[in-house]
Amino acid sequence: MKILAVEFSSAQRSVAVWDDGASAAGPVLLGNALELPLPRLSTANCKMQNAKFPSQRSLGLAEQALAEAKCGREEIGALAVGLGPGSYNGIRGAIALAQGWQLGRGIGLLGVSSVDCLAAGARAEGLRGAVHIIIDAQRSEFYLARYQIADTGWRETEPLRLASKAEIQALAAGGQTLLGPDIARWFAGAKDLHPSAAMLGRLACGRRDFVSGETLEPIYLRETAFKKAPPPRVNP
Repeated sequence: MKILAVEFSSAQRSVAVWDDGASAAGPVLLGNALELPLPRLSTANCKMQNAKFPSQRSLGLAEQALAEAKCGREEIGALAVGLGPGSYNGIRGAIALAQGWQLGRGIGLLGVSSVDCLAAGARAEGLRGAVHIIIDAQRSEFYLARYQIADTGWRETEPLRLASKAEIQALAAGGQTLLGPDIARWFAGAKDLHPSAAMLGRLACGRRDFVSGETLEPIYLRETAFKKAPPPRVNP
C-alpha cells in the first residue's frame, strides 16, 4: 500500500510517499518534498519577502512528492498526518488536506505524534540515551517530553507537558541532551531537529488502525477557550 505522509507542524514542512509492501526487505521511500523555512525579515520587508520567497501550498508539496514517486493520487491508499504539537495553523492545514483526501477518495487516515517522529529522527541520526524533546509552545512556554533512545528503538519515559523557559535552561545547564525544531536559538548546546514527513511515513508503514477524518485533532495541551460573540444589535 502506498502512504502519503504530511508533516506541517514546524516551519520546515514536508510531504513524503512510502510503499510499505514494495519489497521483501521492507518499506521503500518513493518520494519526498521539502519546504524550507522562509528567511526572517523585518515587518517593513514583508512585501519583498512575499515576492521573492513565495510559499508552496500544501497541495503543491503533495504533487511534488507524488511526481518524484511516479505515483498518481488514485494509488494512495492511506494518508498519515503529523498532529504536533507545534504550528497550530500548519497542523490544521495538514488535517484539512487529510480530511479532504479521505472525503474525495475514501482512503484510510492515521494521526501520528510529531514528538514520536522527532524521537525516531533522533535515533536515525545516531543519538542514544536520554533526550529531551523541546517544541516552542509560545506564551514563554515550551512543550517538553523525555525519551530513552537505544539501538533497538526508543520509548517515552516522561510524557509531553508544558514547561517554563527557566526549567529548560536548567536542563541545558545540567548537560542534558535537548533537541527540537529551531530551539538552538533559545538554548545553548541544543540540537535543531525538525519532524519530517519521511520519518512520519516510515512510522505509519504497516499500520492499519485507520480513523475517520473528523476525529483528527492537533495535540494541544492548553484548554481552548472561545469567547462567544454577542448577539447582533437590533436597531429600533
